[in-house]
Amino acid sequence: MIGPAPDDNPTERLTVIGPEPSIGRASSVMAVASLVSRITGFLRQVALFTALGATILNDAYTVANTLPNIVYELLLGGALSSVMIPLLVRAQKEDPDGGEAYTHKLITLAAVALLLATAIGVAAAPLLTQLYMGAGATSTADPELATTLAYMLLPQIFFYGLGAILGAILNSKGAFGAFAWAPVFNNVVVLGVVAAYLVVPDDAQLLVLGVGTTIGIVAQTLVLLPALGRGGFRYRPQWGWDQRLTQASGLAGWALLYVLIGQAGLIVTTRIATSADGGAYAIYSNAWLLLQVPYGVLGVSLLTALMPRMSRAAADGRTDDLAADLGLGSKLASVLLVPISVLLTVFGTAVGVALFGIRSGNLEGANDLGAVLAISAFGLLPFAITMLQLRVFYALTDSRTATLVQLFTVGVKIPLMLACPILLPPENVVLGLAAANSASFVAGAVLGQILLRRKLGQVPTGAVLSTTARTLLASLIGVLLAAGVVALLDAGPFAALTPLARAWSVLGVAVFVGGLITVLGMWLLRVREVTSITQRLERLVDRRNARRRTSA
Repeated sequence: MIGPAPDDNPTERLTVIGPEPSIGRASSVMAVASLVSRITGFLRQVALFTALGATILNDAYTVANTLPNIVYELLLGGALSSVMIPLLVRAQKEDPDGGEAYTHKLITLAAVALLLATAIGVAAAPLLTQLYMGAGATSTADPELATTLAYMLLPQIFFYGLGAILGAILNSKGAFGAFAWAPVFNNVVVLGVVAAYLVVPDDAQLLVLGVGTTIGIVAQTLVLLPALGRGGFRYRPQWGWDQRLTQASGLAGWALLYVLIGQAGLIVTTRIATSADGGAYAIYSNAWLLLQVPYGVLGVSLLTALMPRMSRAAADGRTDDLAADLGLGSKLASVLLVPISVLLTVFGTAVGVALFGIRSGNLEGANDLGAVLAISAFGLLPFAITMLQLRVFYALTDSRTATLVQLFTVGVKIPLMLACPILLPPENVVLGLAAANSASFVAGAVLGQILLRRKLGQVPTGAVLSTTARTLLASLIGVLLAAGVVALLDAGPFAALTPLARAWSVLGVAVFVGGLITVLGMWLLRVREVTSITQRLERLVDRRNARRRTSA
């Protein structure tokens, strides 16, 4: 989900911290790796959905494959993802050895904790599936099937954690490339697993699905080792306690509480979805993963480039720079994600059919998935902003406030979700869950901005809202005009097409017409991020013309 910084030289020692790279250049280059990762990840999900369908088996596999992430986050992941990079950056700045000894101790202790977490997770597999799916009598999913798969999938915990540690070390030194491309290896392995699943005998299919998925995570982790070696990092087990690890454990305590609060929301979501129509949880999960594609390609690339920079600004006490980076990230996220959100809202059903309706038997599930995607798309930008705010809190080593925002967000989500099976028919419960999830991110983003304003003194909220409003207006005009063109074509050439062919044709028109008009609208409305790109292009053309005139 991240990619190489433009100035990253793998032959240099990782302990060398150079000048801050351009955020625009770094995130744009990282987006290339993110795009490949997300495309292959999406192809993996399409392959799984095509092979398994909107079925009880898919629900069981989806829940079981989520459990390693849950246990990892509960027992160690919160500390790794939230506090690792800021603390590594501080050690690199403060220690004579560039933080080498501190890093070795951190890896050693984390590896022991990961082994313990993995053992606990595998032993508790039946309890975990029952916790997240219910007792089975009231669920359309199959807890026993999920438990069987969980035994094969839960060993991923160790490799998820190890990969997070190695990625944090690379990212803290400005080396983003290997961690960016690592998920591609996982996706390719799982694509091969799906192919094998379709051809092996029925009694071997579960084994291929479970063990093969775990091998994908192993591959994703091990490919990071050569990058560390090329950077001059040689791990040596080192025991002992660094006083700063006490700070890390304190921050991790709040991070653990953050994860526990999130799991409360996930348990409610999973239980309601697996008690609705068969396949509802798989539909909900796949729609959310699909919504993560633009965020992963654009938002995560941006956040990864900003995190070390924000951590250094916080370490130096430069709160004005930290607030400026928050504003920059928020505006760029708006320009990049609002047009996609509007497109998905209007053409979500077409997206679902185009991507998941390859088999005619999956058309109903693909339609449902597209509807879920459309109704939840408004939460894409608030989710990205919330993740950016979270990184600002962690750059300030303030896990407590981040946890309080999470408590508020989940506190909004759970009552809305509990109301869904009461107010909605069973076939529409999954739509309500998706809308509740997105609404909670809106609430969390608002609270986060208020708290950051108090902490930093001033944040550019007005400028962000102005950019978002102008981008939204341009996007609405572009996508609605595209919808009008599609309506005209539906009465003519699109009428004779199959559902799959029509969906792809509709998306082609939507992206071309809607995208072109949206970009033109943002330029006319003077959205700075777009006008700066056009100005760069104009300067590039002027330089080329000047060179041609000189050579003539």
